[in-house]
Amino acid sequence: MATPSYSNYSKKRKFVADGVFYAELNEFLKRELAEDGYSGVEVRVTPQRTEIIIRATRTKEVLGDKGRRIRELTSVVQKRFNFPDNGVELYAERVLNRGLSAIAQAESLRYKLMGGLAVRRACYGVLRFVMDNHAKGCEIIVSGKLRAQRAKSMKFKDGYMIKSGHPSDMFVDKAVRHVYLRQGVLGIKVSIMLPFDPSGKMGPDKPIPDQVTILNPKEDAL
Repeated sequence: MATPSYSNYSKKRKFVADGVFYAELNEFLKRELAEDGYSGVEVRVTPQRTEIIIRATRTKEVLGDKGRRIRELTSVVQKRFNFPDNGVELYAERVLNRGLSAIAQAESLRYKLMGGLAVRRACYGVLRFVMDNHAKGCEIIVSGKLRAQRAKSMKFKDGYMIKSGHPSDMFVDKAVRHVYLRQGVLGIKVSIMLPFDPSGKMGPDKPIPDQVTILNPKEDAL
């Protein structure tokens, strides 16, 4: 078997290291900003520094009073990942449509259940809110000890949802959360089918491959 070249090996190591960095950063921000509607993070590497864009529904709370909290987060990230001074910058960006963010809706459902709202009522409320924000489809699964001692799952769905293939990675936004209640742990899984958006703001800028477009017939020339 041929031995891989050093350049290919270093590329593989860098690819894995970038993935580990993103996963650890995402987990840290998810824990730290759970109550502020954290919806994801994007990392941009420039020649001068690394830019980290935090997406959340409540950017004011992420920034803090006079930018104090975002500076504290920047300092923690810089020390944890050994960035040089001024080598990393954190920004907060508001989620354009929280109704199309699976993370935001999973957090919303989590707090509703922690507040004592009935599972069925809470899930239908989230389902209605998502569909009112022009999602193609939505599916919510809540599993655990819902009422009786025996654990079970409840599924709530509306609209159109694809489950397999590469388009599901592009069009379906997913999030999983856990709710710690007195009777046990509930698992929440929210899947939202995003609409096609040519601008790429509300959803993917490419249509689903099997989408059929029917054109108007041409008038016969006399």
